[in-house]
Amino acid sequence: MYNFLNIFRQVSINGLIAFGMTFVILTGGIDLSVGAILGLAGMIMGIMISGGTPDVIAIPTVLAIGALLGLFNGVLISKVNLQAFIVTLATMTMYRGITMIVSDGIPAMGLTANSPVLDFFSQGSVLGIPFPMIVFIVIFFILLVLLQNTVFGRGVYAIGGNEEVARLSSLPTTRIKTWVYVISGVMSALAGVILTSRLSSSQPTAGMGFELDAIAAVVIGGTSLAGGRGRLFGTFIGVLIIGVLNNGLNIIGVSAFYQQFIKGLVILLAVLLDRKSAR
Repeated sequence: MYNFLNIFRQVSINGLIAFGMTFVILTGGIDLSVGAILGLAGMIMGIMISGGTPDVIAIPTVLAIGALLGLFNGVLISKVNLQAFIVTLATMTMYRGITMIVSDGIPAMGLTANSPVLDFFSQGSVLGIPFPMIVFIVIFFILLVLLQNTVFGRGVYAIGGNEEVARLSSLPTTRIKTWVYVISGVMSALAGVILTSRLSSSQPTAGMGFELDAIAAVVIGGTSLAGGRGRLFGTFIGVLIIGVLNNGLNIIGVSAFYQQFIKGLVILLAVLLDRKSAR
């Protein structure tokens, strides 16, 4: 049971990012900036708390910053009609640069010592259940309802299926595409809060490569990279598969070099199976 709860604690960060990424990929887009948003949000929160800002103010502030960063991506993609891959690749580099500028490459340490709310994000539990696991599951159900039981969710699928048809059907395609990147930004910032809490520090390089694990979880969960097809529950399972795989390989002592190869192979097999099922 301890290891089971530990797996959920570990996958909560990638899971939150992957949930936001699912919305983006369902519209036929991609968000390569999620790891950079995580790092920037975590660093800003670290600077604020180190400067004496209460954590109850710092946490909502960085979530709002995540939303604004996602909004910037969404506006460039939906209103300016730039390619999602190029936009988020550029903003990934920009956000990384801003993180280095505001931190001067120096981590903020010892953040949870005088921040009980932030400390609770990683060390707290309710009825023996780790708080990151609770956040992970609650956010999953909220986004599941949003995606499957609202007009917005149906619009997400419609845009991914055929954006032009969705637009001609009077769906607000521009607004929906913008909002999916806002959701992705907020999820990345929330993941940054949990990661910062776990480390009790804000690292300038935090979140590097996290976008790849998030995309992998979405693909393994059966969401098509072409958009329009997939389920959030599939992403939930994909996140757990990656988490159990990492955990199991560590337990049996497999080298980190082999782990990278095995994870890549699993992703490739998932894509091949997805293509076969689509036929």
